[in-house]
Amino acid sequence: MKNVLKSFFESFLRSRHMRHHFERWQTLLSAKPSSLGSAAMPAEIARALATASHTDAGEVLVRLDSSSQGLTETHALALRKRLGSNEVRHEQPLPWWNHLWQCYRNPFNLLLTVLALVSYVTEDTKATVVIGSMVLLSTVLRFLQESRSNKAADRLKAMVSNTSTVLRPAPDEKAGRAGDSGFDLAHAGTQRIEVPMRDLVPGDVIALSAGDMIPADARLLSAKDLFISQSALTGESMPVEKFAATAADHRAGVLERDNLLFMGTNVISGTATAVIVHTGERTFFGALAQRVSATDRGTTAFQAGINRVSWLLIRFMLVMAPLVLVINGVTKGDWWEAALFALSIAVGLTPEMLPMIVTATLAKGAVVMSRRKVIVKRLEAIHNFGAMDVLCTDKTGTLTQDRIVLERHTNAWGEGSDHVLQQAYLNSFHQTGLKNLLDKAVLSHGEVQLDAQLQTRWRKVDEVPFDFSRRRMSVVVAHGDDEHLLICKGALEEILSVCTSVERGAEVLALDADVMAGIHRVASQLNAQGLRVVAVASRTLHADARKPAYSVADEAGLTLLGYVAFLDPPKESTAPALLALAAHGVAVKVLTGDNELVTRKVCGDVGIDAGRMVLGHEVERMNQAELRQVVEMRQVFAKLTPAHKERIVQALHANGHVVGFMGDGINDAPALRAADIGISVDGAVDVAKESADIILLEKSLMVLEQGVVEGRRTFANMLKYIKITASSNFGNVFSVLVASAFLPFLPMLPLHLLVQNLLYDVSQIAIPFDNVDEEFLKTPQRWNPADLGRFMVFFGPLSSVFDILTYTVMWFVFAANSVEHQTLFQSGWFIEGLLSQTLIVHLIRTRKIPFLQSRAAWPLLAMGAAIAAVGIWLPMGPLAHYFKLQALPLAYFPWLVLMLVGYVTLTQTVKGWYARRYGWQ
Repeated sequence: MKNVLKSFFESFLRSRHMRHHFERWQTLLSAKPSSLGSAAMPAEIARALATASHTDAGEVLVRLDSSSQGLTETHALALRKRLGSNEVRHEQPLPWWNHLWQCYRNPFNLLLTVLALVSYVTEDTKATVVIGSMVLLSTVLRFLQESRSNKAADRLKAMVSNTSTVLRPAPDEKAGRAGDSGFDLAHAGTQRIEVPMRDLVPGDVIALSAGDMIPADARLLSAKDLFISQSALTGESMPVEKFAATAADHRAGVLERDNLLFMGTNVISGTATAVIVHTGERTFFGALAQRVSATDRGTTAFQAGINRVSWLLIRFMLVMAPLVLVINGVTKGDWWEAALFALSIAVGLTPEMLPMIVTATLAKGAVVMSRRKVIVKRLEAIHNFGAMDVLCTDKTGTLTQDRIVLERHTNAWGEGSDHVLQQAYLNSFHQTGLKNLLDKAVLSHGEVQLDAQLQTRWRKVDEVPFDFSRRRMSVVVAHGDDEHLLICKGALEEILSVCTSVERGAEVLALDADVMAGIHRVASQLNAQGLRVVAVASRTLHADARKPAYSVADEAGLTLLGYVAFLDPPKESTAPALLALAAHGVAVKVLTGDNELVTRKVCGDVGIDAGRMVLGHEVERMNQAELRQVVEMRQVFAKLTPAHKERIVQALHANGHVVGFMGDGINDAPALRAADIGISVDGAVDVAKESADIILLEKSLMVLEQGVVEGRRTFANMLKYIKITASSNFGNVFSVLVASAFLPFLPMLPLHLLVQNLLYDVSQIAIPFDNVDEEFLKTPQRWNPADLGRFMVFFGPLSSVFDILTYTVMWFVFAANSVEHQTLFQSGWFIEGLLSQTLIVHLIRTRKIPFLQSRAAWPLLAMGAAIAAVGIWLPMGPLAHYFKLQALPLAYFPWLVLMLVGYVTLTQTVKGWYARRYGWQ
């Protein structure tokens, strides 16, 4: 059923609309960027972007009534009220009438509507009312449940929002008007604030660094080594470099302009400032949204599972209904009555409550998970969460406390050095890119003794931002007007690759083999103590070598100064969480960019046997077949690049695992997208949160383990309804086939079948709130239509055994053996059939002994008891004649109790045998 839950899913997808809608648009966007520039957006928008591209940056600011210091808060608020939020149209909720239509139009409701029309044409008013009530009940309940769930989704979404860094004039300074020279982030009178992306307006000046999402279409004002991933728009896998210079080529396509940024792309490395030109529906993204909003975004794994189950039941109905028609037509001779009866059988086989049950169960699961600090961004991700059997996670902040402290600052020989600390502080203080926990630890450690003098003695000249291929970054500072000092900080191997000498006190030594061996020995000793080592090097550039701007090429001929070593102690909760995940069938694999010594120490502290670790350079040499073998045998992978992490996740997925990946950095984004279930945290970089399916409000494996359990509980309740309904319906049809072949009258009128089915459906409304046995939560769960078919075949006929016994009792004991007494016969089977259906809920919902070892939640118990009472009352009460039933003698009820006890006993016996042979899911 292709459209099940579509409207509800869309409400949860709003917070990640970029990723999923871009996936839908890959066919459209496979064209060349130059062609997209003119064809994929309205001409007015294309012209405005082109004009901004080839106009001087100062003039662009003038036209947008902005300045290099950004808009004032008052001005921005006025624009926001006039132009609206920075959101595209598809994010708005559906009108109520459209939502109601979406809730109605599923294959089951459409089928029931056809049957209701047939009943109306044949003047079977009662059948028309009953079938119409079923459709109305299914549609209205789903509409009300989804409306409540949408509101809950909005509240959950508000807990996790992406922000942008916006420049504002400082309160005590007057903002310079458009045309101010330069776009330095340190401009006097400028402050940075974090603003939700939806609140941005044209004219806002934003600051960008590695990991940021581009929140709207913008014109660059300044850029330093800026590389942007535009793959979501253009399909190009390689990042493109962007520059602030005014475009000279007016013929280039809009997407080819080097000084334009587009909503939905992201910063790979470098820093920049940009002024927003278009927001919301006037962006390139917004224009595309209007063109392809009707395009099907494809079938997810969750929807595919629903589809397979639904079509299994529909195919079963298409076989059984004609069979019932033929048997009754041949044996009774009344083909019209047989046709109506066959249509009623088709209704009985239709799980019309499936969309509502699935929606309610998933929505309840999402709300419960939010209370446990797990925010579900995509509702169908709950299925993958419960099915996950391999979790790949980074080390820092997940296994460790994410509370990094600067433990030591030494020279290359391991001797304490304040000079190294000062140089590291200058580097961290002046860099404007992606400040990580290591930078914050340096600034916190040296703040008191260094901050005051650095503010007066050193000024920043330039910087070379961090990227994940170099794994280092540099700043250039000046002391007075004399020489420039380039300070580089990064991973040891990458720093050594650009060093030619090493400092020891007043001496500077060449990096020969012996010195290199000593350096590696000291670093290894620090790593073995669980310390993460970052190397610091510098280079003095005298007057003849100074430049106004520096690049990666200037990171050469450096002198190694020493190390800053950080400690990130393991979390106390990590070891118990790992044991809990293992107990629930989830294998944890560590994927980290850190070196093998630190990784081994941390893994040992939390109880992970690192064994033979696989390093990034080894992954690089493996083909996919080799990697698929290795990922099954190894648990810890170190010194990985983002591409290595992505390949490992893909290899595990290819091996048939449902893979979760937990990460929070820009380097984790590819693996988050490749995983079946991407997991990030609220404090992650924008692109990581945008790539994730699940957001943790607390970065802890224990929180994750609780989320996995709740995901399985949610899936278990969905599966209960499907298993119970499928087996019960199959048993009823089997009973009808037997009765039709031997009885001179219909075993039950079409009206009886419809009323019975309606009452049974009402009893299932409480299933989303049911309890789940702990045993069910211990192993990953997946859709398996083959298991469902086998389950139907085994458990459906069990009810038929006691249906046939009911036939026998009614025929021989109560003499309901002629057409004149058929109402008595039908009344007896009506009650037994409804009560056995209600009872089967409690028998099949658990592997244990129902009511004794495992008890249903009170809403399900109460609903079942109420429906059973109504089922008995209908034949025995004043409405019996209306429903063509009659009161049963009191002697019938002891027989009924015996049959129900026998049904429970037989089902429990078969259940034990079935679970031992096939398992119990």
